[in-house]
Amino acid sequence: MKIAAAAYPLSFLSDFAAYAAKITAWVEKAVTEGATLLVFPEYGAMELASLGGPDVAADLERALHEVARHRPAVDALHLSLAAKHGLHILGASGPVFPAEDTRPINRATLYGPDGIVGHQDKQIMTRFEREIWNVAAGKGLPVFDTALGRIGILICYDSEFPLLARHMAEAGAEILLVPSCTDSLAGFTRVRVGAMARALENQCITVQAPTVGLAAWCPAVDENVGRAAIYGPPDRGFPPTGILAETELDAPGWAIAEVDLAAIHSVRREGGVLNHLHWPEQTARLTRA
Repeated sequence: MKIAAAAYPLSFLSDFAAYAAKITAWVEKAVTEGATLLVFPEYGAMELASLGGPDVAADLERALHEVARHRPAVDALHLSLAAKHGLHILGASGPVFPAEDTRPINRATLYGPDGIVGHQDKQIMTRFEREIWNVAAGKGLPVFDTALGRIGILICYDSEFPLLARHMAEAGAEILLVPSCTDSLAGFTRVRVGAMARALENQCITVQAPTVGLAAWCPAVDENVGRAAIYGPPDRGFPPTGILAETELDAPGWAIAEVDLAAIHSVRREGGVLNHLHWPEQTARLTRA
């Protein structure tokens, strides 16, 4: 299969039709390259705050509610595109309010050709999310069994915590999707290093899709730094750098790579190293100490 990871710029939109046209153009571009799994970034949905006008988009709290109210239309759009092209699409994450009296969670939804496969809520909040924006942590780390393989999702900061990824790997995950949104090179690098480390430790594919560029009209996502990339373990059957594909820093576009899950199974059985297999030895060594 071919996987496409988006380095995605946020736009101030005139109406929902403009958003639909943008997403459709991005999806169709990836389809022309042969991709069947598309990954959009964390908080990419925040561009929908612009539909409430400049004052709403500039207000941290009102922006959350504006984006959340478009969720049904966003789902319908992505489901239509996934069905039309026979795709799996991880839509850009955004706020969802589980109930009227609760704080929002940051949710990414996985769409398939036959409907919504499931969703992943961000597990561990950054300082901005917990101290200023008051976005709440979600619960649960499902692994999705799809026609493309077993897929787990680690939203941005979650990729920096190895036990979350390990939980998914032990549940059979072969591909870990890492949508991200970072406002500095340091922040992007932390997530990048996390994604690459998770690919090394678990001998799996990781896919990082970031927001890029400026969106001064929305202070929650006003600065965005990153490059899209697809990583594997730097071992037999994979590039020695572990990088299968990547975009230029801060350049919008798709990073696309062909991935063979048989290579994952092979490297887990007979790689130059066997990190996935040897993981439990850490606990044994610490216990002996």
